[in-house]
Amino acid sequence: MKRMKMLSLGLISLWLMALTLTLTACGGSPSTSQEAAPATNTQTSTPAKELKDVKVVLDWTPNTNHTGLYVAKDKGFYEKAGLNVQIIQPGSGGADQMVASNAAPFGISYQEGVTQARTQGVPLVSIAAVIQHNTSGFAAPVDRGIKSPKDFEGKKYGGWGSPVEEAVMKSIMDSDKGDVSKVKIVNMGNADYFTAVKRDIDFAWIFYAWTGIEAQLRGESLDMLYVKDYSKSLDYYTPVIVSNEQTIKNDPELVKAFMNATAQGYEYTIAHPDEAADILSKAVPELDKKLVLASQKWLSPRYQDDAAQWGVQKAEVWQNYSDWMYERKLLSKPLEVDKAFTNDFLPKR
Repeated sequence: MKRMKMLSLGLISLWLMALTLTLTACGGSPSTSQEAAPATNTQTSTPAKELKDVKVVLDWTPNTNHTGLYVAKDKGFYEKAGLNVQIIQPGSGGADQMVASNAAPFGISYQEGVTQARTQGVPLVSIAAVIQHNTSGFAAPVDRGIKSPKDFEGKKYGGWGSPVEEAVMKSIMDSDKGDVSKVKIVNMGNADYFTAVKRDIDFAWIFYAWTGIEAQLRGESLDMLYVKDYSKSLDYYTPVIVSNEQTIKNDPELVKAFMNATAQGYEYTIAHPDEAADILSKAVPELDKKLVLASQKWLSPRYQDDAAQWGVQKAEVWQNYSDWMYERKLLSKPLEVDKAFTNDFLPKR
């Protein structure tokens, strides 16, 4: 799995430029959900229930961040909600662009992407947190001796050229009296973590649930520094499920039905990680089955973690991270937090 397939921060500004043009041209009616006229059962007076076609676009290739979607489809939760859900991979513009421009009503995104988008007038709205706490961090083979952020000094970091990377690195290094200017930043390109650390870097930013678990299976020990452990502001939601303002306004019942079934999918995955992993592996057979199972066992209890229910988002998490971004000039203006997310479409528990 290439590192770009798992990390959450890359190339936000590029798709925002493209999205502005797309939104201008689109004019905007949802094109992904069509409802046929109900068919009548000739044997009874009860009409057959027609399903509404709905697309949900992933952030990248399928992985255990997405298992709840596949479980909801496999277990018939979407069908019971009246939906025929198609899980698709993003086009060249990315999932955020597809959702914001109504190419799909739902998608997988990240808090940082939604934050950037909204401050530039892109109408994305986060409707659920897939994972309650940030499971990403800086990882290095143990032989590099990186035990704390200060140890980044004199080392080579493999990234993709986003200003967010250096800002996060500086933030956690400052807390450890480290100097980010002493880190050599190397563009990894399309190389995955395992290739890059053998070639020309010492550490990289990963999601532990996938790359960290893969390292375990390979027998390659890591030192892992989770960014949330060094700043409360960096314990943000990644990934999230998004929709757009138009879909929410014009078809709230669709959003409610989709989220009710999706929540059931993730709740089932939390309770049955082995079976859920098997469902994902059967749906996407090209994935490493052993990695899927090990990753799912690690991630399932972390979907909800300490939240009252799966998917809940807190205003303070959105405020803390957007303030952090604005203070570091990563945003053009402060975020209107109350418009960036909603819990209104989660099932009432």
